[in-house]
Amino acid sequence: MKGIVRHHQESKLQDLGGGTTRRVLAWNDQLMAVEVAFETGSVGAPHTHPHTQCSYVLSGRFSYSVEDESTVLEPGDSIVVPGSLVHGTVCLEKGVLLDIFTPAREDFIAALQK
Repeated sequence: MKGIVRHHQESKLQDLGGGTTRRVLAWNDQLMAVEVAFETGSVGAPHTHPHTQCSYVLSGRFSYSVEDESTVLEPGDSIVVPGSLVHGTVCLEKGVLLDIFTPAREDFIAALQK
């Protein structure tokens, strides 16, 4: 296989606390896919990183903010956040986000080694 294959059951589930879990699905140096599950009311605290991030709502409802603007995202909705902008989310209804990063998040890869 010339592609990089990672089966879901091989991906380590990380408990981030506060009703949130993360599963790094697949990556190379330029791209990373991450599944993040939220319980209702859990928060992805406002933060920033240099990576461009695309979030796609697989299930649930989220209040998603970028800088001083907020929107509600539902299944099938997506948002792209350019690197270095402050962004975060509040889970309004239990759900899962698929986050895509470019380049890959080295900090997430390092956390898998622990």
